Amino acid sequence: MPSVTVRNVPDEVHRAIRVRAAQHGRSIEAEMRDILESAVKPPGRVKLGSMLAEIGRTLKLTEEEFAIFESVRDKTPARVANFE
Repeated sequence: MPSVTVRNVPDEVHRAIRVRAAQHGRSIEAEMRDILESAVKPPGRVKLGSMLAEIGRTLKLTEEEFAIFESVRDKTPARVANFE
């Protein structure tokens, strides 16, 4: 698992995280992981795959309709991204 070093954290921020960690019964490191995860994965975020699956369930496609979509779907493998 990757690790991250955060430098120059203001004393008051570090103190607040330490207090928050104590309130939750966690280490400062565990509290910071929770804070980061909450920031990038908020509970109300839209999950595209789940949303598309729900649309499919709502539409109640027949096997015939599903086969039509499957027949026109591009099955070409994706190319590897090149960042150069």
